[in-house]
This record gives sequence, structure tokens and C-alpha cells, in this order.
Amino acid sequence: MTDLLAAVRDAGGVARVSALRARGQPRRGIDHAVASGALERPRNGWVAAPEADPLLVAAARAGVVLTCLTQARRLGLWVLHEPQVHVAAPPHAHVGDVREGTRVHWSRPVVPRHPDSLVDPIENVLSLLAGCVPHEEALAVWESALRQGAVTREALRRLPMPTTARMLLEECSLISDSGLETFIPLRLRFLRLPIRQQVRLAGHAVDFLLGDRLVLQVDGGHHVGPQRRSDIDHDARLTLQGYHVIRVDFAQVVAGWPEVHDLIVRAVAQGLHLAR
Repeated sequence: MTDLLAAVRDAGGVARVSALRARGQPRRGIDHAVASGALERPRNGWVAAPEADPLLVAAARAGVVLTCLTQARRLGLWVLHEPQVHVAAPPHAHVGDVREGTRVHWSRPVVPRHPDSLVDPIENVLSLLAGCVPHEEALAVWESALRQGAVTREALRRLPMPTTARMLLEECSLISDSGLETFIPLRLRFLRLPIRQQVRLAGHAVDFLLGDRLVLQVDGGHHVGPQRRSDIDHDARLTLQGYHVIRVDFAQVVAGWPEVHDLIVRAVAQGLHLAR
């Protein structure tokens, strides 16, 4: 039984019985493991280890795959929030019970799904996400995938992606360090000012330089302690060199953008973005 449990865990904690049998595990041994409680049977033809990811177990039970924001988060991509579980199934497929509030994407995949898999390939994840979430959030996830090397721009261009996904791909930049930094150029595009990212000033890179002299810094959760003191010192040196610095944090960008917007447009109106 040890080999059987190891095989299930190697498959991610949830495995199709036919795949296990193809690897040499006898049907009798699998049935005995289920009867003894060493394995669970979420659905006929599937088994799961007791410690398996509940999302994978639920996907096997319903006959779907994890996709869109849910799988993007599981892959470690930058996701702003995931208010519901996202799964996918082919059009007209018979799907079992899914959890209340689950979003089911009925669609033909860009990359064929293997019947033994409970998660969508990254290309399908990005394709569905492009038409599911607001534009700036989708762009942030796409840029995160490209930045982490989960997929390449060239490979995506060769796929039969929907129009929305193709437009996102062409808009993607690899300059932003996080999803928050993806939002800023989109939200400030109306100003029609040069907006440069990761410009090195006074010995360190700044997040954004608007025009010639207006610096916008976006702090993540790591800007505490020594990092915070370094930021304060850098802001002071920038001020001495004639730059105007606006520093905001995650909560301000996500939940308090009108106030941030107000600060920036008033700074621009006063000409603080111009070289004196």
C-alpha cells in the first residue's frame, strides 16, 4: 500500500484510478485502500489522499478542472482577489455538484485538457481570465505569468486565443514588479504625460516618474523596518535633487484610489512634474 499512497501523492493527492492501474497498481489494492480509509473516493474512477487539497477533491467530485483566478493563484501568479472558485468544463458536459458560488466556465480549451488532470494548463487559465475579470486585473495576472516565465509571449501568439486575450497580450509589459504597478499606467493614461517605470534616481530605482520631476512610489507589505527607513532616506535625497515624491501603499491603490488620483492630478496641475 505504501507504493500506492506514494503514487497518489505524486499525482498531486488526487488521481484517476485508470492512471494508477496503468502504473501497475492493482484494482484490488486500490479498493482495499479505500475500504480501510487510507484513500477516499470522491467520485467513481477517482481516489484521493486524506490530506489532498480540498479544491482538487471537489474538482474530481464534480468532473471539472480548476482554472481562471483560482488556478492562477495556485500557480503563484499575482491575483488581486479571488471572490469565488473558478472551474471549467467543455460545453454541454455533464458536471456533478459544485460548491455554491462556484463560477463554471463552459468553454472549449485553447490547449487540450488531459482527462487525468484536475487543473487547466496556464494557456487556458489566461485565456479564460481575459474575459472574466476587469481589464486591469487581467493584465496584472498576464504580466505576472510572463514575468515569472510561466509562459512566453511567442508561444501565446501562436495559439488561437480570443480577441480579448490577444489584445491583453500585446499590452503586456515586463517592467512592473507587481500587479499594483500594472494598474498605475492604465489609470493615469488620461493625463497624456510620459510615465516611465523603474527609473534610477538618486541611487535607487523609483516605481514611476511622471513627466520630468513627479515621482510616484507604491509600497507593498515589505516596506517596514529597515526598508521603510531606506525609503524615507531616498525620498529626502530625491527632494533635495528637485523631485516631488508621492508615496502610497497597497490599500490606497486598491481601495482608496480616488484620493491618490486627487493627489496626482493636483500635483500635475501645479506643474510639479515639470523641470524648473
